[in-house]
Amino acid sequence: MSAFSSPVPSLYVHVPFCAAKCEYCAFFSELSSGEQMNRFVDALIREMELVASSLKPRTIFFGGGTPSLLSTAQWRRVLVAMERLDLLGADEWTVECNPATVSTEKAKLLREHGVNRISMGVQSLDEGLLNRLGRIHSREMVFKSFDRLRAAGLDNINLDLMFAIPGQTMKIWKATMAETIAMGSEHLSCYEVIYEEDTPLYEQLQAGEFDVDESLACAMYDELIDTAAAAGFTQYEVANFARHDGEPSAELPSRACRHNVNYWRGGACQALGPSASGYVDGRRIRNIANTERYCEQLVLGQRAHESVEQLSPLASAGETAAFGLRMNAGWPFELFEQTTDHDLRTEWAGDMQRVVESGWGVRNDKRFHLTRLGMRFADTVAEWFIRPEP
Repeated sequence: MSAFSSPVPSLYVHVPFCAAKCEYCAFFSELSSGEQMNRFVDALIREMELVASSLKPRTIFFGGGTPSLLSTAQWRRVLVAMERLDLLGADEWTVECNPATVSTEKAKLLREHGVNRISMGVQSLDEGLLNRLGRIHSREMVFKSFDRLRAAGLDNINLDLMFAIPGQTMKIWKATMAETIAMGSEHLSCYEVIYEEDTPLYEQLQAGEFDVDESLACAMYDELIDTAAAAGFTQYEVANFARHDGEPSAELPSRACRHNVNYWRGGACQALGPSASGYVDGRRIRNIANTERYCEQLVLGQRAHESVEQLSPLASAGETAAFGLRMNAGWPFELFEQTTDHDLRTEWAGDMQRVVESGWGVRNDKRFHLTRLGMRFADTVAEWFIRPEP
């Protein structure tokens, strides 16, 4: 396994191309061009060759950007390379799609090679809000693409939605949720708009073009939790809701995204592509956020790392604690100790007490988890649990 102690069970691939840059997006992405995309595919395959011996992926996630923007021919090259490198056969393999870039041929090709989960970026079903966000798809494309995916045999589909969008009323939000739920997907991911620096939406906010209505955002989140539950979805993380096949499980609904659960539970993940961030053997590894330079490094046969940070055991455990508390189940004390070799009840006793006293958390003999109110403040709680490097 060379430098790796055991095979890494998760693989993330960042595809940095978009047909247009959305107003709210702070992820690394760039406008697509055929030549650059071909160079990227070449580089990605080289990077896969460099890490294949350390990988045995049970979960795979292609995110972006817009992975579905790759042409059928480009996808075929990636898939053939993965087959050659023995990287197929994951239990769960997710590909993010934009409703404007889902073709029948592409959907069939992905399904034939083992992709069994699609995450589709819907964001809204209101045409005015789609334009406001800079999305390239229409509401009609959402329904057509969903049907195409189903016809290709994909029976595990996540739909991404956003709330607290400037101009979004509660009436529009309720209508979007009702229409989305009626489509019958297995999973919902619903994110509050975040105003990140260096995005057009942030600049518009700073210029006073609109105000943030925090009370409306809270009301929309409450409405989401109640509506999703009434429709048979179980919330298992701040922004994620999944259906359950068969008898309900206390810990996780069966359609929960296993790749993300591994991430929140502090599991190892190898990450490929420009700007991708992985976690292997206690090291936080981040790739260069520049496609041109990423490709240049891989042409030379080298990983395109921007930084490799060896976390101390305590800092690593603190990060794991913070991520895991985003999940409704929180942290069973025994599982946390097995995962990190640290005891949440000693090192983080004061932090847990602070959360409980705020009304944001519940502690019993076996576990610690956030309350429904506490989930709204999961990012604040996370900051309390992080431990800086000594």
